[in-house]
Amino acid sequence: MFGMKKVDVQDSGSKYNEPNVSDEFKEPDIQEIYLPDEIKASDTGDAVLNEKIAELSKLGYQFLKEGNIEDSINSFEEVLTLDPNNNYALVGLGDAMRKNHDYLKSIEYYNKCLQFHENNNYALFGLADCYKALNQFTKAIQIWEQYLKHDDKNITVLTRVADAYRKIRIFKRSKEIYLKVLELENTNPYALIGLGHLHYDYKEYKEALHYWTRMYNQNQESCDIRVLTSLGNCHRKLKTYADGIPYFNKALERDPVNFYALFGMADCYRGLNRQKESIYFWNKILDIDPENKVILTRAGDAYRNIGEYDKAKEYYNKALDIDFDIYAALGLALLCKDEGKYEEAIERLKQLIRGDKKNYRLYVDLADCFLQMGRKAEAVSTLEEFQRTGIKSQAVNEMMDRLRY
Repeated sequence: MFGMKKVDVQDSGSKYNEPNVSDEFKEPDIQEIYLPDEIKASDTGDAVLNEKIAELSKLGYQFLKEGNIEDSINSFEEVLTLDPNNNYALVGLGDAMRKNHDYLKSIEYYNKCLQFHENNNYALFGLADCYKALNQFTKAIQIWEQYLKHDDKNITVLTRVADAYRKIRIFKRSKEIYLKVLELENTNPYALIGLGHLHYDYKEYKEALHYWTRMYNQNQESCDIRVLTSLGNCHRKLKTYADGIPYFNKALERDPVNFYALFGMADCYRGLNRQKESIYFWNKILDIDPENKVILTRAGDAYRNIGEYDKAKEYYNKALDIDFDIYAALGLALLCKDEGKYEEAIERLKQLIRGDKKNYRLYVDLADCFLQMGRKAEAVSTLEEFQRTGIKSQAVNEMMDRLRY
């Protein structure tokens, strides 16, 4: 279950920091998939020694499967005292270190195995997964691509390669490989999820919706909650808010405190201008995370939009008590404007512009305050000041055009 979290991801088209799509599916551990079915005895010329090495290797993998890392390491290290280049022990130690998140040490063991057994698939898979875990996607891709030359129908490897290409933003190759997986297995969840994320990352929300809907339709009743919130997020981005609400609602039926679902419900109701329902969900988040200044500011906006100015002021000030937030400060300025306190609003907006000279929204609101007071020349001067920054803004240009006629 996903708990509450503070939001740090900036969505480029959004007024505030907000969540993007929820966490991606984690594929099964490569070691669990490729655990050796049969461990063959070594060939040291000593039958008793060979049998002991095989038994220790089997024991090490059994410990590893059970999550007993320390004993698995001891078993594999004992094998190496008897056979220093044993491939099962070297891979086993690589797997154990990787499970302990000691990726550099894990890489050492896999590479040592590959020095003596250059085509060992287990070592190749583990090595690539280590580089993936270290965010060294290019190195991981090189290893996986090397394997695919010999077996281009391995779905587990194909999805990993596609994921890695997506992470380094090579869209065409990533999509090509995901689609190849779907040719081999048209319901593969990792390919469908990956294609959804790939298109979402490139703001192709209709395409992302298509793939996540395919995933959802496979089993609606037990569909993963992350698919539900991802579908809802697509509708948020497409501004088809009413269509997003049922998905977020289904997610909340399973997990009433899921951040993505609560945020999605609040934001959809905001988009539908149903501010009271929006406020309900902003406050549900704040019940669990009262120090979230982004949500406090969103709730303040909603209260302001329905004319509850005292409540709005309370929420904006709570956000500012946590840390400075330009949108909470802007909210207070707009409250002054809504209440007809134009001079105070003008002073607040000027202060914000001194700290953020490239924010077009501040100039538009300041110019509007001047217009409300009949000071058209100062409104024009304010917009010209922004235009001198060299930043393009359609809102500023449209307002300037209206003032010229």
